[in-house]
Amino acid sequence: MQEHDQKPVFLTQDFTEFTQLDADRLTILSRILEEKQIPFSIIPIDDKKHVYIQFAQSSYSPLFKIKTVLVHYDKDPESQGANDNSACVFQVIEWIESLIASNTVHNIRIFFTDGEEIGCAIDQGAFGIASRFKKLGLTNDEVFVLDGCGRGDVLVISSTGKKAPGNAEFKKRFYELYEDAISIAKSAAAENWITVPVPYSDNAGFIACGIPAVAITILPRDEATLYMRKLQKDKQFETFILEHRTGYSSMSEKDIPFTWRLMHSKQDDTASLTPEAFALMKRFLSFLGRHKTMA
Repeated sequence: MQEHDQKPVFLTQDFTEFTQLDADRLTILSRILEEKQIPFSIIPIDDKKHVYIQFAQSSYSPLFKIKTVLVHYDKDPESQGANDNSACVFQVIEWIESLIASNTVHNIRIFFTDGEEIGCAIDQGAFGIASRFKKLGLTNDEVFVLDGCGRGDVLVISSTGKKAPGNAEFKKRFYELYEDAISIAKSAAAENWITVPVPYSDNAGFIACGIPAVAITILPRDEATLYMRKLQKDKQFETFILEHRTGYSSMSEKDIPFTWRLMHSKQDDTASLTPEAFALMKRFLSFLGRHKTMA
């Protein structure tokens, strides 16, 4: 089969199975990784089960910072979770295959995380990982969180965390990471990127542990434009977005990106996804893999 004849990944049988309401996602994810001969281990922390990708030791150099990438594989039980967060899971699996095939130094550490859908940061699975990192002294990583990257054509670098409480060292490291993320976005997406506040994902657990983390997502251009206009007009809107925990039903629908309103609903399905988002993420991940920051 020629490459241009292949189905988009979100139309494959594996994706369909992964997004069933009653899917055992850990079992399915494990099976897919095994079939693709991707080495991994399951790391239990508290009551969560995270999947850690085991790259060859030759993939790492002490000259550069480790880039830790978090992708949650759990979903809302009442939703297919196609965009939240199945799209990222399959995008990253494809990326892992290319990293292994390249056989070069990339300094990438990948976790498929469990427990992101829990609202409280300290109960999140990512908080357990961050706590373990802190105990081991692994606080100098560049941490990137990928969430909701299956719909749209504009790459979004979340500014959430810039105003998070923390000492001067935390703020300095967050700013450096944030600027690095923007640099990668510029390379991967040219004029098709923005930076705006984005509701917390696994970055909440890391930031709560005092470790900077930047979230990446994607929005359709019209939704991104309307959202930016609302943020400019209403200076309190950012706080409302970040503190809202019960869905968006109490807010004017026109103010919230439609893509975000689909999440945790029955409409977060395969039909809502777009091929453009998968192509955009493929470029971003390629540049992320090549990006190097001196340790």
